[in-house]
Amino acid sequence: MARAMYVPQRDCALVNESGEERMKTVSRIFLLVLAVAFAFSTWTFAADAGADVYKAKCASCHGPDGKGDTAVGKNLKLKDLASADVQKESDADMTTLIEKGKKPMPGYEGKLTKEQIADVVKYIRACKKQ
Repeated sequence: MARAMYVPQRDCALVNESGEERMKTVSRIFLLVLAVAFAFSTWTFAADAGADVYKAKCASCHGPDGKGDTAVGKNLKLKDLASADVQKESDADMTTLIEKGKKPMPGYEGKLTKEQIADVVKYIRACKKQ
């Protein structure tokens, strides 16, 4: 037969307080992990969105990997997007180049949103890491 134990009320309050504190700590850690995961997923989503736009608008000349190994890319002697020459360009310069174009590359201002162009710039930056 089980014995009932008497636990004074003040001890229960201490147990509840420490339990509440523990729960607050766990909640804070969970929210921090969630925020970090969200930040990384947003960055990954932007890279994926940039890849989609790149494939639709840029890959026919620059190639699927940005190396310019297409017939058009070789004919135009396009630079490898992962090269130091391309990667040293600022984001603002890349954005302007994509918006305004540079013969024979057409400009995409009005054809792509500013967000899409920014996503393509992020994608080009990621080419360096591949």
